Amino acid sequence: MSSAAVSAASSCSAKPKEELPLPKQEREMEQERRAEECSSTAAAVSDQEERLKMVDRKPSEASLCATANEEEETEEEDDDEEAAAKDAIELGPRVSIKEQLDKDKDDESLRRWKEQLLGSVDLSSVGETLEPDVKITGLSILSPGRPDMVLPLPPEPKSKEPWFTLKEGSAYRLKFTFAVAGNIVSGLCYTNTVWKTGIRVDSTKEMLGTFSPQAQPYTYLTPEEATPSGIFARGSYSARTKFLDDYRKCYLEMDYNFDIRRDWPSSR
Repeated sequence: MSSAAVSAASSCSAKPKEELPLPKQEREMEQERRAEECSSTAAAVSDQEERLKMVDRKPSEASLCATANEEEETEEEDDDEEAAAKDAIELGPRVSIKEQLDKDKDDESLRRWKEQLLGSVDLSSVGETLEPDVKITGLSILSPGRPDMVLPLPPEPKSKEPWFTLKEGSAYRLKFTFAVAGNIVSGLCYTNTVWKTGIRVDSTKEMLGTFSPQAQPYTYLTPEEATPSGIFARGSYSARTKFLDDYRKCYLEMDYNFDIRRDWPSSR
């Protein structure tokens, strides 16, 4: 017990000084008052001791281990998400365009509907290819009032230099150009994960759609977004971008670095 507690207990248990006799009712009131004072003093001392214990208390080994594992858990989240998505989607086997058309060749209206979906594909040249071939041919960053920032594909692997630099608080859109051949690509999507100092700060998934083979490339514009702003937003980032379809087939994966600065980089 602390010295404060001993002092409080001593003051409460000490024999009161001799006083003139009081009427019975007043004596009872005086005893109740002293009991309340002792209770309040003991509660205050107990609270003070608890605070001292909290100050002296050291972090447990479990909490230290949890802090050390935070970064590893963050990196594993991406793999877990991909595994969950793969398990959640149960698609049938791929079917070639020729087989799709031959299924209902006797149904004129259904055949015309399928041909309309295929668009400008040369039906006389379609084969029995099962796997679609998707090539991402262009990636640009569009920001109002500025020339389009055309990025070289793919970025230089393992380069420490930023692939591009954005101005804080600026609006931008991404423009993808891609070609599809061989077969219909179902549910083509773009995923992007961003880290700053090893901590994941953003994760995006954008569904581009389903596309049939054609001679001309497709173009897709993402919705407009804005870069973060402020002293904590500025700095260097690392990112991983993927283009996948419903079958989780990856057509392009790239790791790169980029910067967010106070202003746009000066043009050369």
